[in-house]
Amino acid sequence: MTPIGRGRVRRGGFAVLTLAAAVAMAGGRAGSDDLGTVAGSFTYKTYCAVCHGPGGKGDGPLADNLRFHPPDLTLIAKRNGGVFPDETVHKIIDGRKPVKGHGGPDMPVWGDAFKNSESGFSDDKVREKIQGLVDHLRSLQAAEK
Repeated sequence: MTPIGRGRVRRGGFAVLTLAAAVAMAGGRAGSDDLGTVAGSFTYKTYCAVCHGPGGKGDGPLADNLRFHPPDLTLIAKRNGGVFPDETVHKIIDGRKPVKGHGGPDMPVWGDAFKNSESGFSDDKVREKIQGLVDHLRSLQAAEK
Protein backbone atom coordinates (compact mmCIF):
# COMPACT_ATOMS: atom_id res chain seq x y z
CA MET A 1 0.00 0.00 0.00
CA THR A 2 1.31 3.44 -0.86
CA PRO A 3 1.94 6.06 1.84
CA ILE A 4 -1.04 8.02 0.48
CA GLY A 5 -3.28 4.94 0.69
CA ARG A 6 -2.15 4.26 4.28
CA GLY A 7 -2.98 7.87 5.19
CA ARG A 8 -6.49 7.47 3.81
CA VAL A 9 -7.01 4.25 5.74
CA ARG A 10 -5.77 5.91 8.96
CA ARG A 11 -8.04 8.94 8.46
CA GLY A 12 -11.01 6.68 7.72
CA GLY A 13 -10.28 4.58 10.80
CA PHE A 14 -9.96 7.71 12.91
CA ALA A 15 -13.36 8.97 11.67
CA VAL A 16 -15.01 5.65 12.59
CA LEU A 17 -13.39 5.67 16.04
CA THR A 18 -14.41 9.29 16.60
CA LEU A 19 -18.01 8.51 15.65
CA ALA A 20 -18.07 5.43 17.89
CA ALA A 21 -16.66 7.46 20.79
CA ALA A 22 -19.32 10.12 20.26
CA VAL A 23 -22.02 7.45 20.42
CA ALA A 24 -20.50 6.00 23.58
CA MET A 25 -20.31 9.44 25.22
CA ALA A 26 -23.96 10.02 24.31
CA GLY A 27 -24.79 6.89 26.29
CA GLY A 28 -25.96 4.93 23.28
CA ARG A 29 -24.84 1.82 21.50
CA ALA A 30 -23.29 1.97 18.09
CA GLY A 31 -26.40 0.72 16.29
CA SER A 32 -27.36 2.09 12.89
CA ASP A 33 -30.00 4.44 14.37
CA ASP A 34 -27.48 5.82 16.88
CA LEU A 35 -24.86 6.38 14.19
CA GLY A 36 -27.41 8.16 12.00
CA THR A 37 -28.42 10.44 14.86
CA VAL A 38 -24.79 11.18 15.79
CA ALA A 39 -23.96 11.90 12.14
CA GLY A 40 -27.10 14.05 11.92
CA SER A 41 -26.08 15.90 15.08
CA PHE A 42 -22.68 16.66 13.55
CA THR A 43 -24.32 17.82 10.31
CA TYR A 44 -26.74 19.99 12.30
CA LYS A 45 -23.94 21.61 14.33
CA THR A 46 -21.91 22.19 11.16
CA TYR A 47 -24.61 23.61 8.89
CA CYS A 48 -27.74 24.54 10.87
CA ALA A 49 -26.89 25.68 14.40
CA VAL A 50 -25.51 29.04 13.31
CA CYS A 51 -29.07 30.10 12.42
CA HIS A 52 -31.35 27.64 14.23
CA GLY A 53 -29.30 27.50 17.45
CA PRO A 54 -27.49 24.60 19.13
CA GLY A 55 -30.71 23.17 20.57
CA GLY A 56 -32.93 24.03 17.60
CA LYS A 57 -34.80 26.86 19.37
CA GLY A 58 -34.18 29.40 16.59
CA ASP A 59 -31.63 31.27 18.66
CA GLY A 60 -28.42 30.82 16.68
CA PRO A 61 -25.81 33.58 16.61
CA LEU A 62 -27.01 34.78 13.19
CA ALA A 63 -30.76 34.50 13.92
CA ASP A 64 -31.29 38.20 14.65
CA ASN A 65 -29.52 39.19 11.42
CA LEU A 66 -31.80 37.18 9.15
CA ARG A 67 -34.75 38.55 7.22
CA PHE A 68 -36.95 35.72 8.59
CA HIS A 69 -36.34 34.57 12.15
CA PRO A 70 -35.60 30.81 12.21
CA PRO A 71 -38.41 28.75 13.75
CA ASP A 72 -38.14 26.69 16.93
CA LEU A 73 -37.35 23.27 15.44
CA THR A 74 -38.15 21.54 18.75
CA LEU A 75 -41.85 22.22 18.08
CA ILE A 76 -42.15 20.54 14.67
CA ALA A 77 -44.10 17.57 16.02
CA LYS A 78 -46.25 19.76 18.27
CA ARG A 79 -47.20 21.93 15.29
CA ASN A 80 -48.17 18.75 13.42
CA GLY A 81 -50.58 17.21 15.92
CA GLY A 82 -47.86 15.44 17.90
CA VAL A 83 -46.46 13.59 14.88
CA PHE A 84 -43.00 14.32 13.50
CA PRO A 85 -43.43 14.50 9.68
CA ASP A 86 -40.20 12.82 8.54
CA GLU A 87 -40.92 13.01 4.81
CA THR A 88 -42.00 16.68 4.90
CA VAL A 89 -38.92 17.67 6.93
CA HIS A 90 -36.71 15.77 4.49
CA LYS A 91 -38.30 17.61 1.55
CA ILE A 92 -37.87 20.99 3.25
CA ILE A 93 -34.18 20.33 3.87
CA ASP A 94 -33.46 19.02 0.37
CA GLY A 95 -35.40 21.85 -1.28
CA ARG A 96 -38.32 19.90 -2.77
CA LYS A 97 -40.83 21.63 -0.45
CA PRO A 98 -40.05 25.32 -0.42
CA VAL A 99 -41.03 27.27 2.67
CA LYS A 100 -40.56 30.92 3.58
CA GLY A 101 -36.95 31.49 4.52
CA HIS A 102 -35.64 28.32 2.85
CA GLY A 103 -33.73 28.37 -0.37
CA GLY A 104 -32.54 31.39 -2.25
CA PRO A 105 -30.61 33.93 -0.22
CA ASP A 106 -32.32 33.01 3.08
CA MET A 107 -31.36 29.35 3.45
CA PRO A 108 -29.35 27.10 1.16
CA VAL A 109 -31.07 24.21 -0.56
CA TRP A 110 -29.13 21.58 1.34
CA GLY A 111 -29.81 18.80 -1.16
CA ASP A 112 -27.65 20.75 -3.62
CA ALA A 113 -25.16 21.98 -1.02
CA PHE A 114 -24.45 18.46 0.29
CA LYS A 115 -23.74 17.12 -3.20
CA ASN A 116 -19.99 17.73 -3.22
CA SER A 117 -16.78 15.92 -4.00
CA GLU A 118 -16.64 14.54 -0.44
CA SER A 119 -19.87 12.60 -1.11
CA GLY A 120 -18.70 11.63 -4.60
CA PHE A 121 -21.63 13.70 -5.92
CA SER A 122 -23.81 10.75 -4.89
CA ASP A 123 -27.57 11.22 -4.53
CA ASP A 124 -27.62 8.27 -2.10
CA LYS A 125 -24.99 9.91 0.15
CA VAL A 126 -26.96 13.17 0.11
CA ARG A 127 -30.16 11.31 1.09
CA GLU A 128 -28.27 9.56 3.93
CA LYS A 129 -26.89 12.87 5.21
CA ILE A 130 -30.32 14.50 5.12
CA GLN A 131 -31.92 11.45 6.78
CA GLY A 132 -29.38 11.72 9.61
CA LEU A 133 -30.36 15.36 9.98
CA VAL A 134 -34.07 14.43 10.04
CA ASP A 135 -33.33 11.79 12.71
CA HIS A 136 -31.49 14.40 14.79
CA LEU A 137 -34.35 16.89 14.49
CA ARG A 138 -36.80 14.18 15.58
CA SER A 139 -34.64 13.64 18.69
CA LEU A 140 -34.87 17.36 19.53
CA GLN A 141 -38.67 17.41 19.75
CA ALA A 142 -40.07 18.90 22.93
CA ALA A 143 -41.93 16.53 25.21
CA GLU A 144 -45.68 17.08 25.45
CA LYS A 145 -46.69 18.80 28.67
